[in-house]
Formats: sequence, C-alpha cells, structure tokens
Amino acid sequence: MITAVIFGLISSLHCIGMCGPIAMMLPVSKNNQAKKVMQICTYHLGRISAYSFLGLVFGIFGKGLFLAGLQQQLSIIVGLLMILFVVIPQNKLGKFSFLQPIYVLVTKLQKALGGQFKKQTFSSLYLIGFFNGFLPCGMVYVALFGALATQSIGLGIAYMALFGLGTIPLMSSIIFVRDLFSVKLRSAIMKYYPVIIVLFGMLFIIRGLGLDIPFMSPDTLNLFVRSEADC
Repeated sequence: MITAVIFGLISSLHCIGMCGPIAMMLPVSKNNQAKKVMQICTYHLGRISAYSFLGLVFGIFGKGLFLAGLQQQLSIIVGLLMILFVVIPQNKLGKFSFLQPIYVLVTKLQKALGGQFKKQTFSSLYLIGFFNGFLPCGMVYVALFGALATQSIGLGIAYMALFGLGTIPLMSSIIFVRDLFSVKLRSAIMKYYPVIIVLFGMLFIIRGLGLDIPFMSPDTLNLFVRSEADC
C-alpha cells in the first residue's frame, strides 16, 4: 500500500497542472490561518471521499475478475487503453458514441463544481473536493487500475484513499504559495504527463504477458497458483 502513497506524491506534480487552478481559486479565508487550514483539509477530505468511492467500485469489479481468472487479460487490455488514451487526441475522444454519456456527466459535474465557488462554507469546500475527485484525470485512472489490481473491495478503497493522501502535500502548498506555481511552470509539468501514462501502460502490458520476470511479470502458473490459494 506504500506504493499508493508514493504514486500520489508523484501524481501531485500532474495535479498542479490539471487541478491547480481549482485549488488556487478555493474560497478560503485570507486572514484567519487556522480557519484556512481547516478549510483546505475539508477540501481534501472531499477529494479523498470521491477517490475512496471509486476505489470501492473498482475493488468490486477487480474481485469479480479475479474470481473469473482474467487477471492477465485485464492487465493487457488496461495497458493498451492507457496508451490509446494518450495517442488519441482528446478532441477526438468525444466523437466516440459510447463515451458521450461520460462527457455529459463531466459537464454536469463542472456546473455543480462552479456553483460551489460562490459560497465559503465548509460544506461547499467539501463538495468542491468531492466533485473535483470525479473529474477526468489520467493519474486517477492509473491509480484506479492499481485499485483494480488489488482484487479486493477493502484494499481497493484503502488504495485510493492512500493515493489521495499522497497528493495532499503539494496540492496544499499551491494554495499557500501560489506565486511559485506559474502558468508556465504548470504547462511545463504537463508535458511529461503523456510519457508517464505510456510507461505505466507498458508496465501493465508486460505484467499481463506472463514473462516470468520477478515482481514485474509473473508467469501464468504463478497467477493460477495464487488464485487457487486465495480461494
């Protein structure tokens, strides 16, 4: 589970580019520092709640696939999808009919998110974080694949919660020291995002091929023995 925290720390560099503007616009107190810290914690609690819910969903799905013995096939498919997500331009993805419901949902989330910025209550900050957690994000997708790989409901929830905790330090710093994270810096960081996604996609594919590489690509027999032992 320590890998979830580490991946969260790494992903927070990407979060500066994607979610940085949202964090910088949070309706937090400017004079009362103690209240500001509580408000920021409330925002992060909302994000972690959303991640944990997603971890629950993917944990259930992963457990079902594990019982069906589809670990290797799933790993290869997930890796290919991650690479395709980078290769296919974002403006082209919206043209796929099966993705239309997702884009409609994202539009509604963005509207709900925008409405909460007009308020300065703790509940609005929690909802900003909660809605923020459901917005499309490549790093969150990768983390969800990690939750899927746990093949457990409880571990899936824990994995995503720990991932969220890992993003807190850097995401909090951008709120306190906004001037250090210029648009130019955030754009530069975003350039490395596709490379990271492709690398993780390749790792998932290698894992699914069963090349008998310790800790990276266990062979088919090891996976079979593991599934029998867990059952």
